[in-house]
Amino acid sequence: MKKNTSDIKIKICGLRRKEDIAIVNRYKPDFIGFVFAESKRRIDFNQAIELKKNLNDDILVVGVFVDAKIQDIHYLIENKVIDILQLHGSEDEGYIANLKEFDENIKIIKAILVKNKDDIKRWENSLADYILLDSGKGSGKTFNWELIGDIKKPFFIAGGINSENIDEVVKFNPFGIDLSSGAEENGFKSSKKIAKIMEQMR
Repeated sequence: MKKNTSDIKIKICGLRRKEDIAIVNRYKPDFIGFVFAESKRRIDFNQAIELKKNLNDDILVVGVFVDAKIQDIHYLIENKVIDILQLHGSEDEGYIANLKEFDENIKIIKAILVKNKDDIKRWENSLADYILLDSGKGSGKTFNWELIGDIKKPFFIAGGINSENIDEVVKFNPFGIDLSSGAEENGFKSSKKIAKIMEQMR
């Protein structure tokens, strides 16, 4: 069944400044992402705490990790810095099971590099709550959306999405759309771009 555009969740990833928090508080996406992996958008634990303090309570925080030590993730969960986990590395089902054992209520998004339909099929029965279909870690490029097909598990689409192509993404009926570079100008989150995207979607 096709979703209404307004039912599709919006995630703005890679927030790292107080100004970014002010922007999302104004336009209220469903999720924002703090990147704890190696990236130009990476922040540390203390920065995350400060940013979270100023974030609207209605917006959920996704922590983005690449093959992180499980105890580091546990620490962020225990301190209520993140609400949801997004795994972008070679994490397997055993790793996901370990995280679920620590906190059975924690929601997990497993990111998949999509090159063919088999890449998606392999993760459909994962313990992860959602899968995220991507072209690569922070590549800023789209993948072939025609590979998506009929997916049983709720999924996000990421990679090169912006106000110019977001209407096309909606046709694939995702649970959510994940934006990063498409919500930026000169490497920083843009109030103008985020406002336009949220207006299109809501």
